[in-house]
Amino acid sequence: MNIPENLLYTKSHEWIRVESETGFIGVSDFAQSELGDVVFVEVETVGETLDREEALGTIEAVKTVTDVYMPVGGEVLEFNEKVKETPDLINKDPYGEGWIVKIKISNPAELNDLMNAESYKGHTGH
Repeated sequence: MNIPENLLYTKSHEWIRVESETGFIGVSDFAQSELGDVVFVEVETVGETLDREEALGTIEAVKTVTDVYMPVGGEVLEFNEKVKETPDLINKDPYGEGWIVKIKISNPAELNDLMNAESYKGHTGH
């Protein structure tokens, strides 16, 4: 199970990589392995400002459809075109090319409520 140290995680298995006031959001290796083969990703929230834990889009896998949630509040700036065209990047490279959206973080203090890699390992039992 790959759990990079440089990311923050949610209990619902999203991750965020913070670069200044910007955040890149995706789903964890644990989440993609539970979902199975990802066949479609939908994000219709570009340009919207969403609150923490609000759904930013959905992932459709062979087994199920699930919402993806905001780890922190912010404005959705961009939907990763590569994931739109090749959804299985979420399976192949969940922390790299498989990021889902880029946001402008509204309240950086909310980052303090997220789990670091060690806490997330405990959360997933890995």
